[in-house]
Amino acid sequence: EVRLVESGGGSVQAGGSLRLSCEASGFTFDAIGWFRQAPGEQREGVSCISGRDGKIQHADFVKGRFTISLDKAKNTVYLQMNSLKPDDTATYYCAADSGPRCGSYSYWNYYFGMNYWGQGTLVTVSS
Repeated sequence: EVRLVESGGGSVQAGGSLRLSCEASGFTFDAIGWFRQAPGEQREGVSCISGRDGKIQHADFVKGRFTISLDKAKNTVYLQMNSLKPDDTATYYCAADSGPRCGSYSYWNYYFGMNYWGQGTLVTVSS
């Protein structure tokens, strides 16, 4: 069974931190990472990491604040989010693909046709 199971969302005050986790099972992937979608907004890529070569891409709006990592033994990707802002409030989705979608941020951000999606986890940042 193909599964992407997210955890770690919640509510935090501005300036705080959260760590999201996403465990993948039932398939192999090349690229894995995160998107987010705020109410009324388009889904946007946050970060991705290649399971093949370790290449990482970040959206400009999270550089210096968010860190993505991959534990290959656990097939789990993490998103450490620091210095959170109210604008980071969104549902965060884990996503994965068998292709090299983490070759560039723009390729990752083009989410149409992404192979696998998690159910989403809500992150709320209050001011």
